Amino acid sequence: MLSFRVLMNLSQKQALVCGGTQGIGLASAIALADAGASILLVARDEARLAAARDRLPAGGGRRHDTLVADLSDPVESRRRIDQWLAANGLVHILVNNNGGPPGGPIVDATAEAFLAAYHGHLLASHLLSQAVIPGMKAAGYGRIINIVSTSVKQPLKGLGVSNTTRGAVASWAKTLAGEIGRFGITVNNVLPGATRTGRLETVVANQARAQSKTTETVEREMVAEIPLGRIGEPAEIAAAVAFLASPAASYITGVSLAVDGGRTSAL
Repeated sequence: MLSFRVLMNLSQKQALVCGGTQGIGLASAIALADAGASILLVARDEARLAAARDRLPAGGGRRHDTLVADLSDPVESRRRIDQWLAANGLVHILVNNNGGPPGGPIVDATAEAFLAAYHGHLLASHLLSQAVIPGMKAAGYGRIINIVSTSVKQPLKGLGVSNTTRGAVASWAKTLAGEIGRFGITVNNVLPGATRTGRLETVVANQARAQSKTTETVEREMVAEIPLGRIGEPAEIAAAVAFLASPAASYITGVSLAVDGGRTSAL
């Protein structure tokens, strides 16, 4: 019987983390590296990627790398990932993570807004997964983890396009989990609740303007709906990511795990 410490060890594993320069993406990269994984950070800004790489735990055989790619263009992102894989080998862990679509009521949403969200989330996650799955099959080990939203379980007010797109990603992930589980590859979704990130600041500011309230009032009202009584930290979401990426989670797939302080009322 292996110890839990051994089951959480990710040494000799390569992780690809999208949106890895800030927020939940960066926190996830740090957590995975802390567990022993080598990290490939993917984001749009080369300078911020370099700064993020310098924050990752190093040594112990870990080799961290960066790749500039814009997930709003999933086809080009896939091409760049394919090039990296050809030069560097396989990826064992894929963390699909991208910034959320702009807020607003769904009745006002344009076709362009839906298409942009689907390209940056559903199609990007799909094409990047297609790129890394062959290597995962060869290794007999794979973890695809999608950072989605609690709107998968309970739609959030004022986030019409996001609610719609997140639901599509969750359904895609559940379908994929059923198809590739026999190869030792799991597919799971982490659903962050209110988390101290730039995205939360934007959502709070938009709600404050729409409701003619202060941002402090909006945040207090948000916290009042959370049983644990506080906003979450990126590292707390990252802890769930690291667990699902590890051998300890080998019998968990097709799951949407809410990490939200208990706010979601749906089962």
